[in-house]
Amino acid sequence: MTTSASTSPQPTLAELQQRVEQLQQQLEQLQKKLPEDRLTMVVFSGELDRVLAALIIATGAAAMGQKVSMFFTFWGLNALRQQKRLRGKPWTQKLMTLLSPAGPTQLPLSKMHFFGAGAAMLKSLMKQKNVSSLEELFQLARDLGVRMVACEMSRDVMGIDEQELVSGLEFGGVATFLGDALRSRATLFI
Repeated sequence: MTTSASTSPQPTLAELQQRVEQLQQQLEQLQKKLPEDRLTMVVFSGELDRVLAALIIATGAAAMGQKVSMFFTFWGLNALRQQKRLRGKPWTQKLMTLLSPAGPTQLPLSKMHFFGAGAAMLKSLMKQKNVSSLEELFQLARDLGVRMVACEMSRDVMGIDEQELVSGLEFGGVATFLGDALRSRATLFI
């Protein structure tokens, strides 16, 4: 008695090609969900040392070929200020404007500020050690294509007019930040 081993039929070339195409489509869908070579950060702090750290990280990542997006919100918006404007604001926003720094040159330190002496000392030490200033780092970030977004809601709450901020910024909300963050390998909060 002879027994024949049951063998399944071999797939045809057309079936194999169809399966390869299906696998390629699945791979493309998975790749769309993978994070990109991108860094997104929230710059919440408006203190000199923290904004310096954010810009050093941003420029370092951009120099390494990463796409970088910085989302400036609340106190971080003060780093983007170029002037203070009071006209047309309610008294609460005028007070907020008067009590806030008017740009990167007036940012306090997070520790050892000592009525401005700490910030002046840090800037002096940075100059002695040939470390780029905050203004130079901002320019470098722009030159490297770092995307800088000013938070619309924070700007509105704090009464910061678009004309008070440096030129070349984008304006957006939390959806703008999340759109970048969800595609990023790293997201930082400074």
